[in-house]
Amino acid sequence: MSIALEVQNITKQFPGTLANDRVSLTLEKGEVHALLGENGAGKTTLMNIVYGLYHQDEGKVLVDGKEETIHNPQDAIKLGIGMVHQHFMLVPVFTVAENIILGHENTRGGVMLDRRTASQRIREVSQQYGLEIDPDALVKDLPVGIQQRVEIVKALYRNAKILILDEPTAVLTPQEADDLFRIMRELTGRGVSIFFITHKLKEVLAAADRITVLRAGHVVGTTKPAETNEAKLAAMMVGREVILKVDRGPAHPTDEVLNVNDLQVADDRGVMTVNGASFNVRAGEVLGIAGVQGNGQTQLVEALTGLRKIASGSIHLLSSDITKSSPRTITELGSAHIPEDRQRHGLVLAYPLTDNMVLNTYYQQPFARSTIMDEVRIKQNADRLVEEFDVRTPASTVATKTLSGGNQQKVIVAREFSRPIKLLIANQPTRGLDVGSIEYIHRRIIEKRDEGCAVLVVSAELDEILALSDRIAVMYHGRIVAVMPSAEATREKLGLLMAGITG
Repeated sequence: MSIALEVQNITKQFPGTLANDRVSLTLEKGEVHALLGENGAGKTTLMNIVYGLYHQDEGKVLVDGKEETIHNPQDAIKLGIGMVHQHFMLVPVFTVAENIILGHENTRGGVMLDRRTASQRIREVSQQYGLEIDPDALVKDLPVGIQQRVEIVKALYRNAKILILDEPTAVLTPQEADDLFRIMRELTGRGVSIFFITHKLKEVLAAADRITVLRAGHVVGTTKPAETNEAKLAAMMVGREVILKVDRGPAHPTDEVLNVNDLQVADDRGVMTVNGASFNVRAGEVLGIAGVQGNGQTQLVEALTGLRKIASGSIHLLSSDITKSSPRTITELGSAHIPEDRQRHGLVLAYPLTDNMVLNTYYQQPFARSTIMDEVRIKQNADRLVEEFDVRTPASTVATKTLSGGNQQKVIVAREFSRPIKLLIANQPTRGLDVGSIEYIHRRIIEKRDEGCAVLVVSAELDEILALSDRIAVMYHGRIVAVMPSAEATREKLGLLMAGITG
């Protein structure tokens, strides 16, 4: 096969971070080349250079064997390179056609917008590549999977022969992901070459022709699906052998700890994103809430932890009504929270580990006497937790911002797990972590369950829900549309429920 695109010795440095370090790889014509690695490995930075959003400090980009200087996305588009970003670049109130031609409008006589010609060409392109879409539909009315098709058609409409897909399954149900993989095969069968950026091991084995693993800005190696497996890829990503599935014995649930009844919660715009949700969690079990991101999960967790006001409904923690309680009251009743965004809501990054380890207990004994904080006890506590929870840091007194994402998450877990708790709410507990850190966090969560804690896990990663949960609830448009034992759950069944198909 001939080479469609090649990068040679690409180096890109940001302040304090070497994002790409002499990266070299090729994309052959008509292949899917997966770039696998954890967040921060340098995958997206490299592709942003290819697409002209960044410019490399060193190295070359060659298209069809010719070195090219790509100053911006317009240069990339002229070279036949298109990119579908993880967060779609669509205007919701515009039609499909208006979004696709935006910036590349057809006109009649150089003045009037030629919508008819544009719509006809969009239909031709979508039919040619098996990407059926309605040019006249409003984007805001389309499911997420169809919105992604619009982004792909937008690139093909602009004559892309090289397509970059950045974490394309992050917001898709399993069925939508399978449909995307079918579309990718249709595209490569017609000569399109695809860079597929992901951190999901199953997906690269299902969709890729070749796999290049990046770690800390370096190329670790390139392989093919037939020559590898999930365990080998995980070891390449982390640098050591990783246990991919947590050893989870049967649950022994007892009394109800959390009861949520007909909960309604609005987002910042006043839209009711939690719309009549009801469920319970018992001591000694993990209830996983599955759902495509954006179906009210964030507002639900904020309501459960006292961070957001509730419009109606009730929340009970053991015998206490916490519907209108403050975060401190809920914490003191025995609730622990691993937040969705560790840096915004879980840590004060400028503070040392010592202070972050007692953010919600600094005013209690043994860390305070009257109104005076006991710095010696606080440091002793941090030193103990750093060792017990394997936080990789030169000292407990360094600023928390200096730690890696995985170690920042361990600080939160150490703080929340080191006090007596009855309920653990873990929202996206392993987002952005390497598979080694995921292994560690999962094991700790199951340990809490086995100690008799009630655990609520909210995750957009279906594999995480299936790995941790004893029961699974599916959230769609702010409602819990189904609850089932994990033994009865399959990816296909959950995927249909996540898309709102309950029949």
